[in-house]
Amino acid sequence: MTGGIACYKIAELTRLLTKAGATVQIVMTESATQFITPVTMQALSGRPVYTSQWDARVPNNMAHIDLSREADAIVIAPASTDFLAKLAHGFADDLLSTLCVARDCPLLVVPAMNRQMWQNPATQRNVAQLRADGIETLGPDSGPQACGEIGDGRMLEPEAVYEAIVSFFAPKVLAGRKLLITAGPTFEPLDPVRGITNRSSGKMGFALARAAQQAGAEVHLVAGPVALQTPWGVYREDVQTAQQMYEAVMRAATDADVFIGVAAVADWRVDHVAEHKIKKTAEHRMPTFTFVENPDILASVAALPNPPYCVGFAAESGDLDVHGEEKRARKKVPLLIGNLGPLTFGQDDNEVVLFEAAGRTPLPRAAKQALAQTLVAEIARRLPDQSIIS
Repeated sequence: MTGGIACYKIAELTRLLTKAGATVQIVMTESATQFITPVTMQALSGRPVYTSQWDARVPNNMAHIDLSREADAIVIAPASTDFLAKLAHGFADDLLSTLCVARDCPLLVVPAMNRQMWQNPATQRNVAQLRADGIETLGPDSGPQACGEIGDGRMLEPEAVYEAIVSFFAPKVLAGRKLLITAGPTFEPLDPVRGITNRSSGKMGFALARAAQQAGAEVHLVAGPVALQTPWGVYREDVQTAQQMYEAVMRAATDADVFIGVAAVADWRVDHVAEHKIKKTAEHRMPTFTFVENPDILASVAALPNPPYCVGFAAESGDLDVHGEEKRARKKVPLLIGNLGPLTFGQDDNEVVLFEAAGRTPLPRAAKQALAQTLVAEIARRLPDQSIIS
């Protein structure tokens, strides 16, 4: 940790990492201790905090060696303007900078500073040098700053830094691949306030987008109306109706290596949306609607002249084995992932069966994020000329 008002964010980042099972060793510069105390960080990490290169708690007073050898990665957060300059020029005048120079593990920096400090040509030169040296830069973000100004330089939020760290360590089984994923429900309006939708939460699609990004893919997520946070590093495009989702997918499909249709897309829409809210009549007669069929997104992508590798999802209420294989064959896709919708909609876990020409493969019930990682590995294994990068 280096000095800056963003030090308060590292308390939450430490909590997220330790909750996930990581061992977090805190090292603070003297200026960092002016913003948050070592006592706080020790309580959150459960380990002694180091601030001096002369700390006698480390054998032979060599904290810069011993601490770096214990680490799988060093993450400087927040990384101040001054400390970025130190790293770029190899200075080693305190414990943290010496530890970075002496390291034999990856180094990630999370910049946090005023917008003018970030835009300063010297800072930009230093950041370019760090990237050239193989140091990973996470952020910065753009937005309101503690000084009252608005712009680039704001530190990423703790959740985003956590996701970026997890992504950094994930095996890159989809490196160089472009994935197009749909997620969530669609909403077919009847009038300005009412519409037809379904119970899909979008959790499975978002989990797959997150897992694919962590696996090294460039991910384009087309999302129906859901209240979920965009996964780190994923490009998100929001839509409402099935027609809008179809148009977004068809625009992007020709540039994708893999298309995964997870969204629960409405099969039908009304042929005419009422201009005003439909009122009850004095006779309490139920209004009647005429429906037209929505485009079949998965089948349309699979029918392209040079389609991406297509993966479909099927949420059934029963007879999954029959309906899953029938849908896969009808849509003409190599892989379809089936589940029983009533057992997964809105839940944090799922149980699926993989349907392909060679047969069916059931997967055990698991948390959707863990299942997403398994599915990403299964999809990667089926892609042609796929090399795995650890």
